[in-house]
Amino acid sequence: MTTDLTDLTDLTDLLAEARIVPVLTVPDPVTAAPLARALAAGGARCAEVTFRTPDAEQVVKAMAAQGDLVVGAGTVLTAERAVAAGARFVVSPGLDHEVIARCRELGVTVLPGVATATEVMSALRAGLDTVKLFPAEPLGGTAMLRALAAPFPGVRFMPTGGIAAAALPGYLAEPAVLAVGGSWMATPALLASGDYAEIRRLTAEAVERTAL
Repeated sequence: MTTDLTDLTDLTDLLAEARIVPVLTVPDPVTAAPLARALAAGGARCAEVTFRTPDAEQVVKAMAAQGDLVVGAGTVLTAERAVAAGARFVVSPGLDHEVIARCRELGVTVLPGVATATEVMSALRAGLDTVKLFPAEPLGGTAMLRALAAPFPGVRFMPTGGIAAAALPGYLAEPAVLAVGGSWMATPALLASGDYAEIRRLTAEAVERTAL
């Protein structure tokens, strides 16, 4: 059964179905709408817009207005801007209890970043069982993921950071992986050149791999 995008409170169900989350750094809001259309045409169901650019709020608003994607915010250090812009879920690079608490107050799903067993334990104490492993590849990739997941069988991970298309099947094969975040589907170069056809193709290729 496919989750209804219009009737979601806990976005982890959608992420578990989608299995792939395009992670986007979009400097120009003008590209947001055609980018959203290209991702949706490729089969993406959600996307994470990083708050690394001055116009990230406008990008979230423009992409969310297209209606075909559930749009979240990444690299979030404070939740208010992202949620006010329309982000349906929040991903942070590290584990910050103030961000977690504020997301709960605002009613949005939050995935804090973790890199150590201590941080996973801290997330569990905060009542969370879904976290972002970041930066996944520099930390050791799937080997690190397995080592970190072993003591915490109830925790689900969204590895993100340095993951290339070729590594996607390996991550998806890990039972502890909820979904994988990746930026290769819409690179800065593709956005700068306006190559939405290639973005659509790369997205479709990634979505197809999630079904294997």
